[in-house]
Formats: sequence, structure tokens, C-alpha cells
Amino acid sequence: MVFRYSLEESKIRRVGEVCESSVTFDLQDRVMAQLSMYLGQDLKFIQENWHMLVQILLARNISLKDISEGLLGKEMHISCLDSVGLKNKNPKLMTRNGENQNGQASDDSFLPGLHDDTALDILAWSSRSGYPTLSCLNKKFRSLIASGYLYKLRRRLGVVEHWVYLACILMPWEAFDPIRQRWMRLPRMQCDECFTSADKESLAVGTQLLVFGRELSGFAIWMYSVITNSWSRCPQMNLPRCLFGSSSLGEIAIIAGGTDKNGRILKSAELYNSELGTWETLPDMNLPRKLCSGFFMDGKFYVIGGMSSPTESLTCGEEYNLETRTWRRIENMYSPSNVGTQSHPAMCSPPLVAVVDNQLYSADQATNEVKKYNKTNNSWNVVKRLPVRADSFNGWGLAFKACGDRLLVIGGHRGSEGEVIVLHSWDPADGNGDGPEWNVLAVKERAGAFVYNCAVMGC
Repeated sequence: MVFRYSLEESKIRRVGEVCESSVTFDLQDRVMAQLSMYLGQDLKFIQENWHMLVQILLARNISLKDISEGLLGKEMHISCLDSVGLKNKNPKLMTRNGENQNGQASDDSFLPGLHDDTALDILAWSSRSGYPTLSCLNKKFRSLIASGYLYKLRRRLGVVEHWVYLACILMPWEAFDPIRQRWMRLPRMQCDECFTSADKESLAVGTQLLVFGRELSGFAIWMYSVITNSWSRCPQMNLPRCLFGSSSLGEIAIIAGGTDKNGRILKSAELYNSELGTWETLPDMNLPRKLCSGFFMDGKFYVIGGMSSPTESLTCGEEYNLETRTWRRIENMYSPSNVGTQSHPAMCSPPLVAVVDNQLYSADQATNEVKKYNKTNNSWNVVKRLPVRADSFNGWGLAFKACGDRLLVIGGHRGSEGEVIVLHSWDPADGNGDGPEWNVLAVKERAGAFVYNCAVMGC
């Protein structure tokens, strides 16, 4: 997340002048008292990020005194209004007393006394965990949340919260908010029994969670929308497949390789646009591969690992340039440690990889080590031991993901009280080797000890 400020900051600067924090806290106390009176405790997320509100107001050259008088100088209430299209939104000019240009009181605003543009900025900076509550306030808020506009505004402002979406052996899909330590169960997917029982792959892109699998009729993709909090069918790929490599960058994702319904190993690739809900066929890779992994690094898409035949493992990688629409083969980019062991390559999971700050890391399934990729030398160096064993099931049942500026390792643990899923985190900026140990971010009970699917969504 980008919320890296503290309410204990003594001063906030604005165009050469200094606003004392006492003014900030006085405004905070008065406004939050009013908000709590009329909206209850459900707007706690606004209070938690109140310093962001102050900075937004200052950035817009709005006087704290004017806001204090304008926002609190009238009785606050938010009426139930007919929904208004955001694209046609033309907010009225609000005066210090919350009046419109005709001198009459106006309640047709998100936060009475504030311009809608300023109010929308405030809501965009607030935690998205509070958006469902906001949608219950009135029709205008419900229309705002359902439109997805706030997420577009968050992207423009650079506001990102990373949530973990997880499905385990004894647990349906749930979302985990690492900042607030909250677990939220997703609605039940209305798929058939075949899709429920079959192996699945997942990918988060934009505000969507895509789950790929097989139904009785063939390959299928189910999509969960953060905006609507519901599942629906996602348009099918031009060439449906499984066992592919994939990754997302903002509102797009790339799927590469895999096998078709007849088991043929593919070298084709497709790009998914979550804004349009469309699939675009990309140029083919140099080699076909399945059981591979994909990732974005430095604005380019990469595929490493996998098999080009039922018996041949690949050590080369491929880089796709989105601007030139070309693939580049990179020799010896990834050499699995399970080569020479008794484990057949087809029994091992795809490479467990994650990118933090444009730096590639892998979790070695055979040695239980975290390795860091050296772009200059095209080599890997051991930086840390994994907090759990990855070799128990040849890499299966374990998630290795990037979550903002941290690495996550999510795996099962069997203890005296039963099986639990443990979320471990580590910030590579803290140092390697003898640096800080893995932190236990969360423990999920009654979830089993095997991670089926995991994706991290940043929006």
C-alpha cells in the first residue's frame, strides 16, 4: 500500500507555508464526531486515513478553516437521491456554508460542504474494505461504488492495496486484507461439480479474479469482480488451455503456453484486457511449453520453466516485448534443482516465482531456498531459507507471491491443534541471508494444509 504516513507527523507543508498539526487534529475531531453521529462506526476507514484527507485539501489549495466552517457549519445528512451517471457528473459549486451558487442549501453531494471532486479524492484514498458499507448509505453512493469509478480514480492517484485471494483444501475462496488483518469470504461460485473438483489455475488482473478450470462441457473461466462482489463467466480464450504460464500488469494479463483439450503442448499466447473483457492473440513463442510460469518485470512479460514434451524440461526463458510484439529467447535462464532427482518433471509444480521491485525471486522446490535472479549475469543466488518445506509435494500446495514490496510464502502446517494455513512475509529490502526472519502475517485455521489456488490483487 501507499499509506506510509503517520498521524503523529508534527507539520504538513503546503507551498512554503506550515500548517500546525493542532489545526489538523482539531478539524479531525470535529468532523469525525459529526460523521460518527450520522453514519456510525462504519466509516472508521476514513478516520484511519484522515491525514490523506488533509493533504488532498491542501493540494487543492482549500483552506482548512474554510473546510471546517463549511463542513461543520450546517447539519450534516446524506439524502437518498436518484443515481447519477458519473460520466455526466457536473458537481455544483459549493460555498463555505454548503450552499450552491443560488444561495440555497445543496445536499446533492457525496460529502455536504465539499466539491464532489474533492470528496471523490477522499473516498479514493480511503481503504476499499469500506466501500461495501458506503454503497449501503444511499442510491448515489451505491451508484458510485457499482460504477467502478473509484478504482479508476485510485489508479490515477497511485493508490494500491494488495489483498490475498486464497482457496485451500478445506476452505472456499476467501480474501485477506494484510493491513487490517481481515478475512472475507467470497460468494459461492455457481459452477458445476466437475469444475469444483478439477484442478484449477487462478490469476488476478485489475479488479477481477480469474479462475481457470474444466466443466463437463470443456474448459471454463469464472470471474470474480471486486466491484460487484459476484461471480460470472469470463469470455473464453481464443484457444482454451490449461497448465499455462500467466501474469498480470495493471488491467492486462498474458497467458502463454499450456496444453489444449487434446493435450497438445502450445507455444501460442493471448492477452486479456480486463477493462474490455476481451482476449487478443499474440505472436507465438519460440518454443511450446507447459507447466511453465509467467511474470512481468521491467514492463516486459517473461516465461520460464516448463516442458516442451512429456519428457523434456526447458532451461531457457522467453521475454515478450509489448511494444515491439516480439519474443526473445534467453538461454539458461532457469535450471530446476530437481534435475537428477527421482521426481519426474511432470510431477513437479511450475517454478514458484515472484517479482518485487522489478527483481525476480524463486522458491526452489527441491532445496527449500529462496533464490534471487541476477539480470546481468543471468544467474541465481541463494538469499534465504523458506519458512516451510516446498519439497514435501514437489512444490504443490504452496504459494509464493509478491504482495506489494514483500514476498509471501503461504503453506500448510500440522500441529498439535490440527492443520492450519500460515502466511509468512518478508521484505527483501531488510537484507538477505542473516537478515530479519520471516514474519507470520496470519494463521488461517480449519483450512487444511494444502493451498490449491492463490492470487494477489492490487487495486
